[in-house]
Amino acid sequence: MDRQTFTKIGYIALQSNKQYLLFLFMVVVCGFFAIGQEGKITPLNIKADRDSIIAPLFPPSAIRDSIANDSLAADSLNQKPPLLLDKITYKAKDYVKLSQKENKIYLYNEAEIYYQDTELKAGIIIMDYIKNEVYAGRMVDSLGNYTQLPYFKQGSNIVIPDSIRFNFDTQKALIWNSRTEQQAAAGALGSDAMKVYAEITKKENDSVYFLSEAKLTTSTDTINPDYYIRVRKAKFVPKKKVIAGFSNLYIADVPTPIAMPFAYFPLSVGRSAGVLMPAFGNDPDAGYFLQDMGYYVPLGDYADITLTGDFYTNGSYAFRTASIYTKRYKYRGNVNLRFENIVNSQKGFSDYSLSRNYNIQFSHTQDTKASPNSRFSASVNLGSSDYYQNSLQQRNLPNTQNNTLSSSISYSKTFPNYPSVNMSMTATHSQLTSVATDDDDDDNINMTLPTFQASVERIYPFVKRDGIKKGIIDNINFQYSVNAQNRLTTNDEDFFTSKMFDNARVGASHSIPVATNFKVAKFFSVSVGGNYEDVWTLETYNQSYDEDLDEVVRDTISGFDRYNTYNFSASIGTTLYGTFNFGEDKKIQAIRHTMRPSLSYGYAPSFEQFYDEYLGEDGVEVQYSRFTGTINGAPSLGKSNSLSFSLANTLEAKVKDKDSTKLEPKKVSLLSNFNISTGYNFVSDSLRLNPLSINGGTSILDNKMSINFSAGLDPYAIDNNGTRIDTWNIDNGGSLFRLTRANANVSYSISSDMFGKKDDKGRKEDEEELDPFDYVAQSGGRDDDLFGRADDFNSNPIRKDDKNADVENPVYGTKIPWNVRVAYSANYSNTARQNEFSSHSLMFSGDIELAPRWSVGGSSGYDFKNQGFTLTQLRFQRDLKSFTMRFNWTPFGTYKRWYFFIGIDSSILKDLKWENRSQN
Repeated sequence: MDRQTFTKIGYIALQSNKQYLLFLFMVVVCGFFAIGQEGKITPLNIKADRDSIIAPLFPPSAIRDSIANDSLAADSLNQKPPLLLDKITYKAKDYVKLSQKENKIYLYNEAEIYYQDTELKAGIIIMDYIKNEVYAGRMVDSLGNYTQLPYFKQGSNIVIPDSIRFNFDTQKALIWNSRTEQQAAAGALGSDAMKVYAEITKKENDSVYFLSEAKLTTSTDTINPDYYIRVRKAKFVPKKKVIAGFSNLYIADVPTPIAMPFAYFPLSVGRSAGVLMPAFGNDPDAGYFLQDMGYYVPLGDYADITLTGDFYTNGSYAFRTASIYTKRYKYRGNVNLRFENIVNSQKGFSDYSLSRNYNIQFSHTQDTKASPNSRFSASVNLGSSDYYQNSLQQRNLPNTQNNTLSSSISYSKTFPNYPSVNMSMTATHSQLTSVATDDDDDDNINMTLPTFQASVERIYPFVKRDGIKKGIIDNINFQYSVNAQNRLTTNDEDFFTSKMFDNARVGASHSIPVATNFKVAKFFSVSVGGNYEDVWTLETYNQSYDEDLDEVVRDTISGFDRYNTYNFSASIGTTLYGTFNFGEDKKIQAIRHTMRPSLSYGYAPSFEQFYDEYLGEDGVEVQYSRFTGTINGAPSLGKSNSLSFSLANTLEAKVKDKDSTKLEPKKVSLLSNFNISTGYNFVSDSLRLNPLSINGGTSILDNKMSINFSAGLDPYAIDNNGTRIDTWNIDNGGSLFRLTRANANVSYSISSDMFGKKDDKGRKEDEEELDPFDYVAQSGGRDDDLFGRADDFNSNPIRKDDKNADVENPVYGTKIPWNVRVAYSANYSNTARQNEFSSHSLMFSGDIELAPRWSVGGSSGYDFKNQGFTLTQLRFQRDLKSFTMRFNWTPFGTYKRWYFFIGIDSSILKDLKWENRSQN
């Protein structure tokens, strides 16, 4: 073999992976021998004859032509990129083993792999870096329990299976006993999230999974859920939907008759349009019904609308719309419109009747930072006065006891440049619901459409705007304000018709107060001022006596008219402190009494120039003002010259703290306020001393009990007709003062939390962040449950936090959570010796948890005046983890009825429910 031939063979061997060892062997041989022309082998250290022919260089094309071309290797599309180990991050607690023979990496105990957007954690991980596949599984501890289940996350999708096999190239996976959680809405957590469990899952790509023997539930326990929907085969698109074949509901692993040949479960994150499933039942008066059947529609990113309706077989029906809108840092609000067509009995019967009720609710709040110089707010609750009493759906029991519907819509604007001006436009509404049920012709609705107010900030003419004000002159100030109203009264029959404006009254009032203040003898504050008022009206009233009709005739005179008034006032006051020290070693170390006496004087002349006269019955002259009956009334006829006195008192105590580590005593309020006021009229010929008015209030028992009271004491006696006479009551055989009225209100709340031990931060051990018995009143209702709790099964007002749902207290029998609320109210009247209570009632409510998942509550009261119980409601609730069962019962009275409900708490499957109810 000559040199040229050997070189050629070497080049060919170099290009061939299969002959790589042969080529190395030849290189070693050539290192010791040289091949001559005659074929003899000669050592390299032996001098040989030089060849006369020099071999040419080996052409690259010959090498390329000598190797068989692989068509697949030449195709760039079929080239498989290798898995780059330097781009993979992996670790394990016990060991990491790299096997070059098997081309695998073994990770054991708390193994983790991170590659691009894929994250995998498990007890055992085996990665094949040639096939680009990874396998993950659980570990078995010494007791035979499985631990460290695989945690697979790709993008935002999370799967927790028993084991998984995943290919990095195809992105496909085969998953055994997978568990995943799909949120029902943005921010939904806990029981509001759908859990998907499947025995075998095949991941086709990032957005499609195929499930076999799957369970869908909102229970926190996916291994042994208290309920689930069994799906034989399904297509699962994360955060979008589950499309399944035959599915049926299982409760405690027991199949139920609730089944579907195919099913569609939306899992969209955020809001999506959909049908609202109705509740069905039977009403003894209206027949069979479908209630709350409707449709939900999201309106962009900031609003939505819910359309629902009720349909009864006797012809009754109802429609409701509810819309919520919100924009962060801007505004939020809601609009509720309700209409009901109520048919009683059947046509042809004597008791047949048809009535229509409606209710409008609207609220709007604006963020204070959105527009500092302008603000719009609204709180509207108006409609038929008997809407809550006769509604087809008595969902809010407390509202049946509310006698007033009120509304307010206002817009205000501030012009900050000096002098600043504040302007506002307000529309108000007040409606008595109890009057309309007695007589629809009575005016029970008062409205202002609208009220315009404007005021200029106080101006100090004798000092700079930012200057220091000292003395009488510097503190002289004045301002201007205007109030204009369009006020009307109407009733339910004329409401929202043109007749409601028939008795509208329009007027305006302009006022300019001037005042100053200064100190006298350092401790007395003196205020002196006066006020000028100019009143405008668009109509006045002329009065005359008609002898034929034997009555006073009142004629309306249209046109602009006005009058003006003025008055003067002065006041002086101070603050006095009195402290009674008992010693620092006493439990009560000191008591401080604070008194704030004030003496005021007021004077206003008589404005008889705005009064006229007419001859009344028997020719007697009667004085009247054409402004009587206008929106701002008439000016005073007589002169006013009076002196008034008031005394405000507060009482506080310094009590030694029970905590010995605290050096400072604790301040306790004994009497929050105790006020006394009276007056003296200089121009009155008799009865110059005004009745003594007393009111006060305090909170005791660690602010758990609130006490408020008021009373009226009259020094003058009354005659047999109940009229005050110019005789002292003590001279008439009575006491120094005659009690004319009295009022007392006491409320008290107590719970088991008050008796729990406190931790280092002062928080009781048994105290929860959120009271499970908190009640949120709907529009028009109370902010407590003394009138009962709403029968609204769309919400769960006493649902516990999920974090405490599975807590079982082993000593629950000795620490039963409970709470009680009590309110007492009494009003006493004795102005004409009637000596009676106009109202006298005791209301109470409470809840008690008999067991960790059993809650019993009730609300009731007793009316001592009418000798009967007030609205009484009993409540029972059983927390069934994923389910809730509730029973509300009003055993007697006008609203006697019961409600029963059992259903899933999660908003995703809240239509899986059963409820039954009685109707009055």
